[in-house]
Amino acid sequence: MTADFDVLIVGGGPVGAALALALRGAGLAVGQLEAQAAHTLADTRPIALSHGSRLVLERLGVWDGMAGTTPIQRIHISQRGGFGRVGLDACDAGVPALGYVIEYGVLADALARALETGGGVDRIRGSASAFEPGTDRAVVQFASSRGDDRASARLLAVADGGALPVARMRIRDYGQAAVTARVTCDAPHRNVAFERFTPDGPLALLPAGEALALVWTTTPEHARKLCAMTEAEFLARLQEGFGGRLGRFRTASDPAWFPLALKVAARIAEPRTVVLGNAAQTLHPVAGQGLNLGLRDAWELAECVRGCDRATIGGADFLREYAARRRLDRGGGIFFTDSLVRLFSNDLAILNFARGCGLTALGAFPPARDFVARRMIFGARG
Repeated sequence: MTADFDVLIVGGGPVGAALALALRGAGLAVGQLEAQAAHTLADTRPIALSHGSRLVLERLGVWDGMAGTTPIQRIHISQRGGFGRVGLDACDAGVPALGYVIEYGVLADALARALETGGGVDRIRGSASAFEPGTDRAVVQFASSRGDDRASARLLAVADGGALPVARMRIRDYGQAAVTARVTCDAPHRNVAFERFTPDGPLALLPAGEALALVWTTTPEHARKLCAMTEAEFLARLQEGFGGRLGRFRTASDPAWFPLALKVAARIAEPRTVVLGNAAQTLHPVAGQGLNLGLRDAWELAECVRGCDRATIGGADFLREYAARRRLDRGGGIFFTDSLVRLFSNDLAILNFARGCGLTALGAFPPARDFVARRMIFGARG
């Protein structure tokens, strides 16, 4: 049996769920194909949501249902072994908080519950295996509990990076890995996030409840060694890498690591198909832009769908409009993140001096500081 939709979303993560919620009530046949039966609150990975993402989630009606968000009132940026530092403040940016730290499982669960209770989206359980872009519709083949099945749509929106190979990806291996853990220390964090650049990569500490969420970029070899250390050894290395600004680090729990690479789709719009979120770009965690960029992808795509005639959804003009609307924000976010990694992940003396001068100048020139803050909060169009 083949189901027909105006928009079929492939992917049940936060970006796919956000798109489904944004299209609910538009008078369209919307489907969502997701492989997993449910999201789990046990996924405690820390996610940094910008204030711009909060506004999107408020419009979708899910923000108030998410418990345990910790606001970031200030971001302190510095480099190890060099001068120069800058502080970004929510008051200066004119927002209640620069961002919010939340567990991935809490965010995914809130979006999933909103879809379950509100209706308006046909949710299909199945694993996508192939697709056929056509002139009038795209067809997706997937495996479900009934066996092999098919669904078609005027527009196929792929929000799952591992679901369908619909876009040619440009990949750059950074030769880095991210170590994550939850740590505590002597001093209260006072809702300040720290981004400290080291020769191996950035070391970020984000306020998460009473504790801190650690995202430590280093070499894969060092990452493996860190995760194999005793807690005391891990804390000693963290103290050495971060310094004493927060006093002594006391505990570290759940250390894990994963490799880092930049993955960018050469084109986000193909015949009857668009890619968004991780299917369009996977970014380095520095500055926390990846998921926020994906949520803006979803919101802009929903705006395009709602703003056109039903018969034109997924057509050539529609695809050109969506690609044009995302070009500046997407390109700016990718360039900003990649440039930070390239500029700060080394120990060259001349660049160390130049970085220090740049951070000092940024801290001393409020318009430039506010420009950077607003781009982190709202993207390149902020």
